[in-house]
Amino acid sequence: MKVDPRLRSRKALLREAVRLLPDTLGLLRRLAADPGLGRPVRLRLWLLFAYLALPFDLIPDFIPVLGYADDAVLVAAVLRSVVRRAGPDAVRRHWRGSPDGLATVWTLARLPGSP
Repeated sequence: MKVDPRLRSRKALLREAVRLLPDTLGLLRRLAADPGLGRPVRLRLWLLFAYLALPFDLIPDFIPVLGYADDAVLVAAVLRSVVRRAGPDAVRRHWRGSPDGLATVWTLARLPGSP
């Protein structure tokens, strides 16, 4: 059975997103603490943190891969929203992970240009 290449690349991207979750959460924390960003941007981030801190998820974390995938998808959606308002420069300024990780975050957030 042949797998669609687009599906395979999405699976690889999702796997990479889960691996980058700690660096991405650090980025979001630094963005949330940046007084230069507007209040609506920071509020979105703090609401995301509240959801991630809750003891329950839409998909429980004990389910392999999918348990953490819902968190990764939510983080990507909030990151997209935040970056559209804050701008790509804020992401570059606050990223502490590897350049490859930043490139993956860039792809997940569907940012224009290159990191």
